[in-house]
Amino acid sequence: MVRGIVQGVGFRPFIYRIALRCNLYGYVKNISGSAVEIHVEGEESNLKQFLRLLNEEKPSVAEIDEINIVEIPLAGYNSFSIMKSDITSHYSSMIPPDIAICDECLQEVLDPNSRWYNYPFHSCAYCGPRYSIIEKLPYDRINTSMNDFPLCSECLFEYHDPNNRRRFHAQGISCPKCGPIIWLADKNFNKIQTNNPIYEAAKLLDEGYIIALKGLGGFHIAALASDDDVVRRLRILKNRPTKPFAVMALNIEIVSQIAQLNDRAKLLLLSQERPIVLLEKLNASPLSELIAPGLKHVGIFLPYTALHYLLLNNTKDKFAIMTSGNPPGETMCIDETCAREKLHNYVDYFLLHNRRIVNRVDDSVVRFTNGNPMLLRRGRGYAPRWIQLPFKLEKPIIAFGAMLQNTGAVAFEDKAILTQYIGDVDEFSSYQELAKYLRLLMENYKINVTDPILVCDLHPQYPTTIMAEQWSKKYNNELVRVQHHWAHITSVMAEYGLHDEYIGIAIDGAGFGTDGNIWGGEILRVSYNNFERIGHLQLQKMPGGDLATLYPSRMLISILSTFLSEKEIFHLIKNLGILDKGLPHKEKEFNIIMRQINNSPLTSSIGRVLDATAALLGISYYRSYEGEPAMKLEAFAEPSSELLDPKIELLESNYIINTSHLFKSILELLDSQKREKIAYMMQYSLGQCLGTVINRIAKTKDKYVIISGGAAVNDYIIKGLADTIKIKGLEFLLPKQLPANDGGIPLGQIAVASNYFKK
Repeated sequence: MVRGIVQGVGFRPFIYRIALRCNLYGYVKNISGSAVEIHVEGEESNLKQFLRLLNEEKPSVAEIDEINIVEIPLAGYNSFSIMKSDITSHYSSMIPPDIAICDECLQEVLDPNSRWYNYPFHSCAYCGPRYSIIEKLPYDRINTSMNDFPLCSECLFEYHDPNNRRRFHAQGISCPKCGPIIWLADKNFNKIQTNNPIYEAAKLLDEGYIIALKGLGGFHIAALASDDDVVRRLRILKNRPTKPFAVMALNIEIVSQIAQLNDRAKLLLLSQERPIVLLEKLNASPLSELIAPGLKHVGIFLPYTALHYLLLNNTKDKFAIMTSGNPPGETMCIDETCAREKLHNYVDYFLLHNRRIVNRVDDSVVRFTNGNPMLLRRGRGYAPRWIQLPFKLEKPIIAFGAMLQNTGAVAFEDKAILTQYIGDVDEFSSYQELAKYLRLLMENYKINVTDPILVCDLHPQYPTTIMAEQWSKKYNNELVRVQHHWAHITSVMAEYGLHDEYIGIAIDGAGFGTDGNIWGGEILRVSYNNFERIGHLQLQKMPGGDLATLYPSRMLISILSTFLSEKEIFHLIKNLGILDKGLPHKEKEFNIIMRQINNSPLTSSIGRVLDATAALLGISYYRSYEGEPAMKLEAFAEPSSELLDPKIELLESNYIINTSHLFKSILELLDSQKREKIAYMMQYSLGQCLGTVINRIAKTKDKYVIISGGAAVNDYIIKGLADTIKIKGLEFLLPKQLPANDGGIPLGQIAVASNYFKK
């Protein structure tokens, strides 16, 4: 038995070929749960050669996680065959993620002499859609949306030809004779007569029209990325004032004309996962400044289907906006009904096809922090790969995650499988999607809903908490609640296979604390069994509650009130222009804020400190998308050799990082330092303060500092932290396989819940 990513990647044809080379008899077949069963008979030397080739020559897209070898009596086979999949047996293995089009398939699409010339749905055993078209396992054509397209005689011949390396038993193959078809329609879904819909769509893009494109895992909205008027119009239509748009470029050469490239970025862009990669824009970039206003970096990715490649190849720019096709706050459309109802107000035309998208899969997003890639969104190409746990589970677990940028997960044995990126579950469509994909994973991994432990966030009002409570009541499951930042740290511990106890830093926007306050700048000593809060950022008041997250000036006024009088604050924000720009109702609102402060919720969030800094420096006065002020603050910063003087206090055995003192220091520099340098100082100093506390509490046994949370991707905070803890010889660990934001929370919840019943 072999498990890993071994279905949908040409694995059975590979086994067939090496079995023939080794003069072995028997069979290979898929079994339910996406594992592969192999039966081989022959001489011992041939069997040893077979096992060697199995490891050395496996398809590049296959991943062998485990090989289970059992000796059984000879069955007397006189040939080797690929048998029909067995749905009665079950041996858990990974559901294959979607894989970008390979170079060989792309060459055939571009070759006028190929029968796949200009065919937008070409794929082979080593590339193409997988998870997005799977209805159930095992991965056979009959269990995918490709079952809607019976193979023509030519494709069928290649499918049965053992000498055809790329198409022998490749479930997703097709050609223009037998595969999906594509057409162009106007915004009212009236079909436009044209012999070449893709060429016509490219021409429309060049003319400034906006097109909804049905892609691999959902709809994209495509538009010119070089024209201010087009980008501005798209922003107005989508009510998306500043949130950056992703840009798809034809190839690496085009990317090099847009952004700064290094070898690590090239490898990511060209990888089979093809994520969106955040890259620093060139000064002479042809991109409109409206693509990513206020940011140094832009999200760029390469075509991962022939459809995307052909569209871009026929445009004049060879690059275009390629953003998710969804109404603001809702999930991406995956079918024509949704597109017609929800996208027609944003676009001029639709480029459609008739291959059903079964599972919605958003594009993955990666950035570089401290020179290393970090996932911001885990979707296409990565999900639903599993994470190997450093312990065995006594019972299956279902984890519901948190709220923003959410994912869920199921876990069994020593495996955790996170869903693809779901989104913010305070939106009902995302809430429904979470339940849908948790049930999909449970079904495919044969987890009965009454068996697992359920685990959710500690916050009583998160929709995920409410869902977990409803499931627990309905199915009579045990329910475990895990503090948000504890889960952040244990997620990284589990990813790295760590046991024992570690120092952890969890820095983000918000998480419900055990004291009822809003945490977000935490230093914890953590194990899977328990955690101790050792230090945190100074508690600051949030006047207006959630309004303080939307309007950073509110948070700034609150922090200033800890060391300035009301009159002093008013004159300061008036002179800096914050009163007019940062408060919609100006002086009236200021007066209300001052009355609200004493009855406001308390937070130790580093996100709110970054927001307030962005307001003080005139960088951002309104958060139109998650993390906007902090992202613009990081982009605005310019390295400085001068640093702020940190102030750390010990209060009732907790180290408190005095953020009011940092703001007081900033005010003293406003007239003498460039604001770009002050922005750097503040972010670096926050990292330095966290590191200073770590140095004070570190024990001889401590080697690693675990870091997670949405702000853990900030380059300057991480630099300040790293520079400080290296004095003690400590190393820091950031997540690699999962996002540092709430997208990684379910793994930490699973890690804690796994030990809950061992206490």
